[in-house]
Formats: sequence, C-alpha cells, structure tokens
Amino acid sequence: MIIFVPNIMIIRKAKIEDSKVIAAYMMLAMSDIFCQLIGENSFENATQVLECLISKKANQYSYENCWVVESKEGIIAAVSIYDGAKLQELRAPVVAMIKSMFNRDFLPEDESQAGEFYIDCLGVQPDRQGKGIGSKILQFLIDEYVHKRKEILGLLVDKENPYAKRLYLKLGFELIGEKTLAGKRMEHLQI
Repeated sequence: MIIFVPNIMIIRKAKIEDSKVIAAYMMLAMSDIFCQLIGENSFENATQVLECLISKKANQYSYENCWVVESKEGIIAAVSIYDGAKLQELRAPVVAMIKSMFNRDFLPEDESQAGEFYIDCLGVQPDRQGKGIGSKILQFLIDEYVHKRKEILGLLVDKENPYAKRLYLKLGFELIGEKTLAGKRMEHLQI
C-alpha cells in the first residue's frame, strides 16, 4: 500500500532494502535503550545489530513491521508498529541475537500488550525534524489502524519528553498508565 501526501511525501510499507536507513532513524529515537539492551555503550554496535534485525523477518524491528516516509530526496522517516499480542513471539529473535552476539541474557519489560497495535519507534531525519513529518506519520497511523482497521494504537513516551507527550495528546492519544522500559519510567498512551 502506498499513501500519497500531496506535494510532500509518500508513506509506504518498508522493504528489506530500506533496512540501513530505517536503523539510522530508529537509533535517533532509541539509541540509549538499544545500547542498554546490548550491554554496551557503542552506538556503532547497537546500530549494526538493529540494522541486522530490521533486515530479517518475524521480529519486532523487522522491515515487515515498518512504514517509511519518502520525499523526492529519499526516505526521510521511519516508524515501526506491530500487534502487541505478538510481543513475546516477535521479541524472541531479538533476545536470541543479542545473546549470541554479546553473550548477554536480559529480560526486558513488556512495552506493549494484547489489545493494541504498538508504535515501537518513530524516527525522522534530523534536518526534517520539527516540520510536521512526525505528526503526519502519526495521523496516517491513526487513520490506517484506528479508523480503517478499528484497532487501538498504543505507545510509550518518556516522562522527560513533554513536547512529544503534548503532540500525542493533541492527536487524541490518552494517558492510560505507566510502564518501565529499560529502567526508564514511561507513560503509556492509547487512542
């Protein structure tokens, strides 16, 4: 499916060849969490692992679970979203890869749950941030998942990021509780 946003961009399902750029944009949003998952403070190693996961099928970061935003210059943003009921199934390959590459056992908290499609990560090219692209992606996801598919969307927002929380609330998300992710207290919102 390709969605055209007149004169601005195209939002489409990701392809395997998009993996490298998706990883770069996702790391903008979650480098601290992903470095903690691999147990190293290495942006390069974390990016490499994430890119590998994105290029594979059937895991929470897979290109299969991503949408990208393209302009005439190329991909300018990416978002990952998946059925929260499948979190354990989608997380298992992530845990296995990190165990095999870093000899690291970890049991991350459940950031999602059954009954919601979870927006795991949203990243926008740095020179395009603050120009409404994140809002457009979220509006697209709300239309696609909430209005068309009649699903609930959920996401977590860092308590130390009031700007993002204001955006989500403005778009219609509501605070339903709190969760911990990689040791950080997050607010859980749904629409």
